[in-house]
Amino acid sequence: MTDTLTIHARLAARVDAALDALVDGGMLPTGLDRRNVSVEPPRDPSHGDLATNAAMVLAKPAGTNPRALAEAIADRLRAEDGVAGVEIAGPGFLNLRLDRSMWLGELAAIEALGDNYGRSAMGGGKRVNVEYVSANPTGPMHMGHCRGAVVGDALASLLEYAGHNVTREYYVNDAGGQVDVLARSAHLRYREALGEDVGTIPEGLYPGSYLQPVGMALAKEFGDRYADEPESEWLEIFRTASVAAMMEVIRQDLASLGIHHETFASEAELQAAGKPAEAEAKLREAGLVYDGILEAPKSKTLDDWEPVELPLFRSTQFGDDQDRPIRKSDGKWTYFGADLAYHMQKAESADALIDIWGADHSGTVKRIKAAVAALAQMEGREVPFDVKLVQMVQLLRDGEPVKMSKRSGNFVTLAEVVEEVGKDVVRFTMLTRKPEAQMDFDFAKVVEASKDNPVFYVQYAHARIHSTLRKGEEAGVRPDSAAIDRLGEDEIALVKQAAQFPRIVEQAAKAREAHRIAFFLGDLAAAFHAFWNAGNDDPEKRIIVAQDDALTAARLYLADQIGQVFRNGLAILGVQAVEEL
Repeated sequence: MTDTLTIHARLAARVDAALDALVDGGMLPTGLDRRNVSVEPPRDPSHGDLATNAAMVLAKPAGTNPRALAEAIADRLRAEDGVAGVEIAGPGFLNLRLDRSMWLGELAAIEALGDNYGRSAMGGGKRVNVEYVSANPTGPMHMGHCRGAVVGDALASLLEYAGHNVTREYYVNDAGGQVDVLARSAHLRYREALGEDVGTIPEGLYPGSYLQPVGMALAKEFGDRYADEPESEWLEIFRTASVAAMMEVIRQDLASLGIHHETFASEAELQAAGKPAEAEAKLREAGLVYDGILEAPKSKTLDDWEPVELPLFRSTQFGDDQDRPIRKSDGKWTYFGADLAYHMQKAESADALIDIWGADHSGTVKRIKAAVAALAQMEGREVPFDVKLVQMVQLLRDGEPVKMSKRSGNFVTLAEVVEEVGKDVVRFTMLTRKPEAQMDFDFAKVVEASKDNPVFYVQYAHARIHSTLRKGEEAGVRPDSAAIDRLGEDEIALVKQAAQFPRIVEQAAKAREAHRIAFFLGDLAAAFHAFWNAGNDDPEKRIIVAQDDALTAARLYLADQIGQVFRNGLAILGVQAVEEL
C-alpha cells in the first residue's frame, strides 16, 4: 500500500518519533510544548533538503544543552530509512539530506492523493467566517471591488483546503442614507419609464444607466401610481425593490467571477432585530460604553459646533486614539455602532472572523477589533479577528489610465472586465501581488502570451504538460512509474519544488495569505519551463526520448504528477487549469 503522507509530514512524524524516544529514555521531560518545532527546507539549499529547529526550541524548557539535544536527535534520525545524512549547524539546528528514493516516493504520494494532495487537517474543522466584497447595493460591481472579492474568495477556499469550516459572507449595507439616494434615483428612472423627460440626472443621484431596468420594472408593477406622490408614500417601497434588484445584479457580477456567498446579512434586518441595542447593553454592563461629550473637531470653530452627549465606546482602552460614538445625536446608529453589532452577530456562530476591507477603511480597524475582543471576552471566549486591507487597482490600457464605462457613466464595471479578458485572468492577476501592495491592471499585459505575464506563464506550464502527455499517448507511451529509478538530478530537483506545495498551503492558511499559492505556482512554472527548455539543447533531456519508452514513461509520470500539483493550486485560487493555449 502506498504511503500517502507527504514528504514533509513523514519527516515531521519521524522527528516527533525521535523526540518521543528521548522522552521515554529520560533525556526529555514529558509534556513539552512542541507546537513551535518545524520541519522545513533550509534557507540555503546547499545545507540540505530539510531542517528542524527541534533542539533549539526544546532545549531551554527541557533544561538541557541544545547542541547535546541535537546530537541525540541526530543519532535517532540517522537510523531512519531514506535519511542519507544529518548535520548539526550552529548551536543546534539539524540539517537533513534525504535519499533520492524519498523524493521519488513523493511522486507516488501525489498520484495516490490526486486532488487531495496538499490538503490539510490543520484547521481541525474550526469555524471561520470570511466576510468580503460587502459593496453598497447601489450599483453593479466595479473594479474597485474586484481585488477584495478575489482575495476573500481565494482565502476562503484556501482555509477550506487546510481543514477549516468556512462561511463566505456578504454584509448588505441596506440601512444607510445611500439606499435612500438609490430609491430616489430609481424613482427618477421610474418616471422616465412612464414617458417623462427627466433631463440631466440631478447632482446627488446615481446617474448610471443600470437603473433604467429597475425603473421599467417599477413602472410595469405600479403604473403611474407613484409618479406624483410625495416621497413619504413611495420611498420605502422603492428602496426595498431597488436594493433587491441591485443585489441580484451584484450576485450575477460575482458569479461571472466564480464567487458565491453562502450568507447575505442585511444591516436593516440586523437593526430591526435590535442587535445594536443588545451590543450597547452588553458593553455598558462591562463599563465599556458611557455617555460623554466628544472634543470639538479641529476642523470646526466653537461657533459652528454644539456639544452633544453621546454613547461612547471606550476604544482608547484598546489602542484607539479616542473613544468612538455608537449613536448619532438623532439617535440613529453610527457606522461603528452598527458594525460592532454585526460582528457580534457573526461571532455567535464562528470561532474566528476575517474581514477583507479596502485600504481606505484602515482607520476603523482598531476600534472594530477592540469591540469584537470586548464582546467575546464578556462571553468568556476568544474570537480571533483578522482584517486584511486591500489596495485599489489602477486600470490601464497600453499604459494609459482607463476611467469611464458605458454602463455606469463614471466607473468600469467588473462584468465588462471579465467579459473582455476572462474570469481566470482576472482572478489570477489579482493574486500576483500582496493585497496591501498597489496594483496596475493593464488590459494589454494581462492577456499577453509572454513569460512576463504570470497568468500565461503558469497556464502555459500546465498546457505544456497536457500537450506532452497527449503526444506520448499518440506515440503509444503512457505515464508509468516502473522505471522512475532512472530519473536523474534534474527530475529530482523538479520533484523537490513540487513537494513544497503541502507546506505552502499550511503556511499560507496560517498567515491568511492566499497569494502565496500564486507565488508558489509561479516558481513551479519557472522550474518546469527550465526543465523543459533543457531538452531543447540536449535531446536526451527531453520528456519524450526517441527509442527509450521506459525512460519516456517515467518522465511522463513525473510530468503528470507535476500537472496534478498545478491543478490543485489553481483550484484553490478558483482558476481553471487549461489544457491548451
